[in-house]
Amino acid sequence: MLTIEGTYKNGQIVLMETPKQVSEAKVLVTFLETKEISLSERGIGKAQAAELKGKLNTITEDWNRTEMDIYDVD
Repeated sequence: MLTIEGTYKNGQIVLMETPKQVSEAKVLVTFLETKEISLSERGIGKAQAAELKGKLNTITEDWNRTEMDIYDVD
């Protein structure tokens, strides 16, 4: 079994990556609820949000590495 993230827009599903070695397969599509997080309701202003984003961007590449999946907890 393989899971790939994607988005649904205007009747089409766009995958975040191309599955390797899969030419044809049955799929199940689950629509997840998306909730916007209000930073202002949490006391975070635009300047603080920009600062946090800048700090987190420094670890994005490492965070998204396949080897890091070992730290995911269900």
